[in-house]
Amino acid sequence: MAFLTRRNARRLSAVGSALGALVITSATLAPEAAAVDVQSKEWYLDAMGADDIWKISTGKGVKVAVIDSGVNPATSSLKGQVLVDEVPKAVAYHVTHDKAGHGTSMAEIIAGTGAGGGIKGLAPDAKIIPFRIDGGELRGAEEISRTPDEAEAIRAAADSEAKIINMSFGAPVFNEEAQAAVKYAVSKGKLIFAAIGNEGDKTNYKAYPASYPGVVGVSAIDKSGTVGKFSTYGGYVDLAAPGLSIPSWCDGKFTEYCDSQGTSPASAIASASAALIWSAHPDWTANQVLRTLIDTAARDWAKDKPSKYLGYGGVRPRRVLINKDIDPGPADVDPLAKENGGGTSAKPSPSAESPSGKPAMDSGAANDPTSAAAKDTDSDGGTQTWVIIGAVAAVLVIAGAGFAVLRARRNA
Repeated sequence: MAFLTRRNARRLSAVGSALGALVITSATLAPEAAAVDVQSKEWYLDAMGADDIWKISTGKGVKVAVIDSGVNPATSSLKGQVLVDEVPKAVAYHVTHDKAGHGTSMAEIIAGTGAGGGIKGLAPDAKIIPFRIDGGELRGAEEISRTPDEAEAIRAAADSEAKIINMSFGAPVFNEEAQAAVKYAVSKGKLIFAAIGNEGDKTNYKAYPASYPGVVGVSAIDKSGTVGKFSTYGGYVDLAAPGLSIPSWCDGKFTEYCDSQGTSPASAIASASAALIWSAHPDWTANQVLRTLIDTAARDWAKDKPSKYLGYGGVRPRRVLINKDIDPGPADVDPLAKENGGGTSAKPSPSAESPSGKPAMDSGAANDPTSAAAKDTDSDGGTQTWVIIGAVAAVLVIAGAGFAVLRARRNA
């Protein structure tokens, strides 16, 4: 088994390995006044109709593998939620030693109980299986050499009882072994989500593992359903989820939460959404869970023309759960077969660049949708209402949430 070398660790850090890059994004904004106030900052739970969702599903019975900087199982919100004993010994080195706080934050966003004033996860009864990789923050030859690389962690997660794999990291570095590991995980029936990257307003390089066939790339939207200006874009964006003003641990000291932004929490929220659906429909396959997320995603553009910023739209698990007659489609057909090239390999190249070296617009239309708001029909009244992410706009206005109805521009 090939482990990540010190040289490769430095290389990943230099090119913006998402664990390194996204941890910085999550830990440099203003801290919350007190940890006990963190749940009032989780705006996306109300926006997604979490109270209604939890009457139907809480993610019970579903395990989510979190490949990240490690997961601290001792935070108040994660006590009893992290299945450390299910991590294979070959990749279990220091999985609970999260020096960055990033992986712990993603785990709480997915399955935190909210105990002690901590983050309440969208799927609070799901369980976490942690896998630690090096995002450039590890020190010492032994620690680096004994920490599994990306491909090893993915394969280990594929062999675990986790139904879902969350990878809130990425870098513009193609890795053939990692791509093969993703293919293996897909063959084992896993549903894989990954952060699409935070370079949309800079280099906009294609990020891996989000760009590998079989991985669902997730972009970040704000309270209005508008994509964040930092969110990487291109034909490899599949879905969108809340990713701005999201509470997360400031660092690996676990003393306070920060107001963070990035495609990392967006990926975690998408993973939690899938856990809710799979818990309610345990006999479904990964293809069926994903298909229903795509079919019910918030969008106001043609489904056959996915947005380069938002893919098929914003995830709305509530729409899946409340529809008792929803059709999940065939169990063995990939709903992203077209995007995945029918199983062909992804090319190890960044987004298209202009002669000046700056990112060039891809083949998407000039007015490509940048808002996840959509026009929907209420099942009971038959009247059309503008909805965002999954909650009815009229309800949000009454509640004073201040959501915009529809915005067709990128977040400024």
